[in-house]
Amino acid sequence: MHRIVVLGAGYTGMIAAIRVARRTRRRGTQVTLVNPSDRFTERLRMHQTATGQTLTDRRIPDLLRGTGIEFVQARAERIDTVRREVSAGGRTIGYDTLVYAIGSVADTVTVEGAQAYAYTLNTVETAGRLANVLAGRPDAVVAVVGGGLTGVEAATEIAERHPAARVVLLSRDAPGPLMSARARAHLDRALTRLRVEVRAGVDVVAVRPGAVELAGGEVVAADATLWTTGFTASPLAAEAGLTVDGRGRIVVDATLRSVSHPDVVAIGDAAAIRQPWGMIHGTCQSGIPSGAHAADSIARVLAGKAAKPFRFGYIHQPVSLGRKDAVIQFTHADDTPRRWFLSGRAAVIYKELVTSSPLPSYRMSRRFTVPAAFLSSRG
Repeated sequence: MHRIVVLGAGYTGMIAAIRVARRTRRRGTQVTLVNPSDRFTERLRMHQTATGQTLTDRRIPDLLRGTGIEFVQARAERIDTVRREVSAGGRTIGYDTLVYAIGSVADTVTVEGAQAYAYTLNTVETAGRLANVLAGRPDAVVAVVGGGLTGVEAATEIAERHPAARVVLLSRDAPGPLMSARARAHLDRALTRLRVEVRAGVDVVAVRPGAVELAGGEVVAADATLWTTGFTASPLAAEAGLTVDGRGRIVVDATLRSVSHPDVVAIGDAAAIRQPWGMIHGTCQSGIPSGAHAADSIARVLAGKAAKPFRFGYIHQPVSLGRKDAVIQFTHADDTPRRWFLSGRAAVIYKELVTSSPLPSYRMSRRFTVPAAFLSSRG
């Protein structure tokens, strides 16, 4: 029996586990999925959680029903690449193939005080802490650090949900820097309409209790600081001796296998994946296809065939601007903007379809092998 262990049950690990279980079922494989929580976290909705919105409680065992996958609710603590074992929750789980899908979290270590005083959208629990603050202080001053799509979604969601709050968006670049001028103009109008104060061209050098310090010494008062910029991978891979890049991501070959340990496959935010046009940056949009490709590659190898190279290109940058507005920037494969974009009500519908699409993909994948082209448009 070939033992396949998947670490991480986010968007990427979930599709990898379900797909590889289906594709290798007749070959007598044993698939084990390891995750600290039995709750499936919809990372694409974390800005909603941070504003106190109640989301559907989805449980991982329910998503795995009928797949034959063993679910282990535990945090992976150590990987022994010699013995091919994972230590998790007091258990030792042996593997023949390890799928590493632990993902990444916001980097709160690099900047002084961020880890101690800033809130993040890393987990339901950390996002919920900010929601509790906003519920108790509806007129709070909230500093959102980071002008990427996560920061923009969080800032607009907070401003719409808590109109008495003062929201300040702090960013090195203009919000939505990878969008076209016209799409970015719509985004800017939404920020203005929701009274989000934008401070572009600033560097945050420290987070203090009740304040954020900028380069040059300026201090911005804030009752709560939300950190959405930068990311870092789990140290687990580096501690196990796998080759990682400067951000802790596993360096992989063209088929997503670790360059130092071929029996380890890394996917999503946990992998340093290079394409002909450049390095992939971690999103659900790229993570789900990488998970599906990993599953297909494992199935091919077990069938005595060669794994194929992973090929991926971006198609869009979807960003919600509260519950009533959104903008969708369509892109070239390297994530640079095309001329076309959607805004307003049409974009809201499009964004909701994208956000909710992973769950139907999992359900379909339990019954048949979903075409990779379909999965590439998810997230």
